[in-house]
Amino acid sequence: MGNKFTIRLITEADAVEVLEIYKPFVLDTIISFEYEVPAVDEFLRRIKSVSSEFPWLLCLLGDKIVGYAYASKHRDRMAYQWSVDSAVYLSPAFQGKGIARILYESLFSILRMQGYYNVYAGISLPNERSVGFHKAMGFEEIGIYKKTGYKLGNWHNTAWFQLHLTDHRDNPSIPGKISELTGTSSFEIIIKTANERAGMIT
Repeated sequence: MGNKFTIRLITEADAVEVLEIYKPFVLDTIISFEYEVPAVDEFLRRIKSVSSEFPWLLCLLGDKIVGYAYASKHRDRMAYQWSVDSAVYLSPAFQGKGIARILYESLFSILRMQGYYNVYAGISLPNERSVGFHKAMGFEEIGIYKKTGYKLGNWHNTAWFQLHLTDHRDNPSIPGKISELTGTSSFEIIIKTANERAGMIT
């Protein structure tokens, strides 16, 4: 198991290790528009808030967390409730192996089960790797917020991408919470498939 990749849902006990993955994106890049690394308590609060409703998936190599992907609320108004934002972060040494694709595809399968229709991703520019990845995942660029954020000595644009998870229907059902799916056979199939794919990564 020490050299095998696996996929699972996040737990509160993962907060410190996941924060360590996020930390360099805050300190050294424009990928995150945060200036300061969140305190562990604050990051744990975020995990609890997100994972109470949405999937937050981890990829591990043995028992070490090497990446994660999650969905979160897109906007507060009721009419937005069928839409989510998505994000994926990997430790640099594990980029380019196909892990992000497995995490995203598994995340989107769960979101479809929950009843979501749209996924949005905001990418601070320049970031050719992320733009290319999201396009390869089927996202369509829908607009650019110009000079949205100032970080590391420059103003940066944010490109927004959209993915339709399924055909849009009238009178859609209210999306379910992730807790309503965990333990179901359909959910377990998604995780099992993700782990089979992850287990083939070398």
